[in-house]
Amino acid sequence: MKTGMLWFDNDSKADLATKINRATDYYKQKYGATPNLCFVHPSMAPTGVAQAAGLELRTTPSVRPNHFWVGMAE
Repeated sequence: MKTGMLWFDNDSKADLATKINRATDYYKQKYGATPNLCFVHPSMAPTGVAQAAGLELRTTPSVRPNHFWVGMAE
């Protein structure tokens, strides 16, 4: 992904899928397309999970906790 949208969500009552769905819904509304990739901080992703809320889930320490970088895979 070369470009994407950074989303912040620190709602302690929401699970990871809910937070990603919020980001995805906003992305769809703003850009008119459905993202298929989400980067999160390694501390946020359950071990062995490769998908969440219908998006491919990847981890990177470059994305801060409680932030979601969503967009389209190349």
